[in-house]
Amino acid sequence: MSKRNAIRGGPGRASFLTLFVLLAPALIIFIAMVLVPVVEAAAFSLYKWNGLGPMTNFRGLRNFQALFSDEVVGKAISHNVLIAIFSLVVQLPMAMGLALIVSDEKFKGAVFFRTFFFLPYVLSEVITGALWQFIYQPQFGLVKLLWSTLLPGAQAPALLGDTKTVFWAILAVIVWKYFGLHMTIYVAGLQDIPKEQIEAATIDGASRKRIFASIILPGMRIPIQLSVFFSVIGSFQIFDVVWAMGRGDPVNAAETIVTYLYKMGLQRFNIGYGGAIAVFIFLLCLFFNLFYQKVLVREES
Repeated sequence: MSKRNAIRGGPGRASFLTLFVLLAPALIIFIAMVLVPVVEAAAFSLYKWNGLGPMTNFRGLRNFQALFSDEVVGKAISHNVLIAIFSLVVQLPMAMGLALIVSDEKFKGAVFFRTFFFLPYVLSEVITGALWQFIYQPQFGLVKLLWSTLLPGAQAPALLGDTKTVFWAILAVIVWKYFGLHMTIYVAGLQDIPKEQIEAATIDGASRKRIFASIILPGMRIPIQLSVFFSVIGSFQIFDVVWAMGRGDPVNAAETIVTYLYKMGLQRFNIGYGGAIAVFIFLLCLFFNLFYQKVLVREES
């Protein structure tokens, strides 16, 4: 019996060791890069600390009280919410529509347009911000050229210098940059839908709207869920593009919660308050992830 147990237990132990060896590096990286910074930020949020010397000025939850009464935080969160809403309502439907077009075998130049719309996503966020700063430049940029063509003699608007237009100008850049990512996700999802179903529905006389609602949309559930998750989480983590195009200014008119975190924590050396903002962002993303897993992913299982 002992020999049989040893034989039975051997492969199980070997499998456990193999699993441990394969997962250990990822687990170590996750602990070092995610869990440890989160715990440290939570500890910083309880103190008034400038990052120099020991943490001795304990404030408890007063940093969080200041956070919820901070008008700039409210403005920044509203900008993040607007980015998420605009992405869900405008960007994703447009990406779906274009994915349907470039996935059609009869459409000539489909490969070219797929590459053309995906290229902005390949560019780094800093390069994207610098590029669009030149485009928006009111004296020699592309906006100046278009404005002079449409309204000869009129002064081109400083879109990044006006508190009424700076956020919308940056939002257009965000849509331009990440549009190709969602289109590519949808194109990949459309390729998994059996063509026989669409051909059979077409032969039966089903309209394009009916085919989209009954075949394509249900078959695209997983890509749509993935795209929605990336859009919402990314909307609350947006930083590089906004920072490269004016650091959320003028007068916090394009501020996001992460740019404000950077300003307060690293530029003004208010590490405690910055830690409170970091914990707040973490909890927002965590709650959305739990909601996403419970409501959307549970239906799939």
